Amino acid sequence: MDPIPDAELGEAIPSNTEHAISVSLPTWRSNVGYEENENWVVSKMRSGYPRFFIHPEIVALEQSISDAYGKMQERCMLFPSAAIAAACQEFIASRSSLPGAGAQILHDGQNVRIIHLISSQQQNLPHPQAEVWVVFLPGSLYPTAREFWQHTGEGISSRRAVFIHKSLKEGYLSVEEQSAVLPPATDPLHRGPSRYSKHSGGSNTAKKQTNISRSNSEGISTKDFVEMRYGRNLEADAVQQAKLAIRQRISGTMVLGAELIAPTSPQSRVRKISPDDVFLFPSGMSAIYNTHKLLRALYGPRKMVEFGFPYLDTLKVLEKFGDGCLFLGNGNDADVDELEQVLNSGEKISALFCEFPSNPLLRSPNLKRLRDLATRHRFIIVVDETIGNFVNVDVLPYADILVSSLTKVFSGDSNVMGGSCVINPRMPFYQDISALATKTFADNYWGEDAIFMERNSRDFASRVLRINENADALAELFLKWPSVG
Repeated sequence: MDPIPDAELGEAIPSNTEHAISVSLPTWRSNVGYEENENWVVSKMRSGYPRFFIHPEIVALEQSISDAYGKMQERCMLFPSAAIAAACQEFIASRSSLPGAGAQILHDGQNVRIIHLISSQQQNLPHPQAEVWVVFLPGSLYPTAREFWQHTGEGISSRRAVFIHKSLKEGYLSVEEQSAVLPPATDPLHRGPSRYSKHSGGSNTAKKQTNISRSNSEGISTKDFVEMRYGRNLEADAVQQAKLAIRQRISGTMVLGAELIAPTSPQSRVRKISPDDVFLFPSGMSAIYNTHKLLRALYGPRKMVEFGFPYLDTLKVLEKFGDGCLFLGNGNDADVDELEQVLNSGEKISALFCEFPSNPLLRSPNLKRLRDLATRHRFIIVVDETIGNFVNVDVLPYADILVSSLTKVFSGDSNVMGGSCVINPRMPFYQDISALATKTFADNYWGEDAIFMERNSRDFASRVLRINENADALAELFLKWPSVG
């Protein structure tokens, strides 16, 4: 087998992948340069993780929308729903009002406005609705909006941006309140008012059709061909089936789990998880952010706990979007003792968030002790098992809610984002949590992304077994290497 060629600094990994979520940082020095925002690294980046690096397709759509609807010195951010756009507006207002936040203080979101762009035709499947909510804001507040984008994982995906941009350029979109009379239902995409006709014409950057299996490969770019050929898509009108398949795959894997590796006792796993207990989100952070929001709605303004040193943005969600956060960063038994003292003093918390194991320190909290405290003091345990994954770790005996990034091992193909939240039916607060989640859940997972995620994850369990074998082999190698200590 020929060796895989090294990717250049800043290139997408894999190369020629339009919607890649990984970037080449080929040396230790380039990794340090990226973390320290050094220009020689960041200026060469043509790809990156979507919450930190806004994809060029999204940037291009932002520019087109700003050209058409923006005002002088405004910038914009794009979201899939009115509720998320409003949450961004509220976040900007709250952060801009903090002491030391700058001279421009907002009150009730003034100077930040939202418009809704939508096709004039209410389409039926298999044609997805082309719409986007645009948050316009002064350029000086853009870094704050980027915080919201990064922490919540609620921004639009690059595939959604391609679809919307194509519709915008061809004149199908207009501001909602200015939409024309609806046309006959036979036209799947109705053109907007003629005053937006400057956007008409073919798209040079979004040649891929939504129904990929019917696309003609003539005249398409190399990156589009790779996306279509090696993405191995389902039909676009199978979006709901794809989402159901993902949920079934997650629930089924959680029941089987370690039995895929070695036989276990019948009592070792929660024996029944319904796909109805699995909720899908556009990213892992979106799953965490929405779980946090759900618990705040259910239990009111109470402090939450971050147990152990976590992935950065989880802590930021608890600190910036909540009602106070107790951060116990060591995640050891001494921290359990401290938490027990806090609870015994009478302080109430609504939830504890932790990772099993933690990213990046790979520490595993004492879930049994935490579960005992949760039962005694009536709070929720939310476990992020992304690093361990559904096959390798079984945390449902201790967790009320399980959150995960599907972007990593579950997908395994570095070309799509996704997240999940599983509500444990064996826990005492299941009925309350499940009822509110079902009532308030908004499906913002873009259909094309779900299609790619479904296809990528078909060999998830077998890949985990190969990863385990490779990890064992590497560990054995490093143990024999004197310079690795």
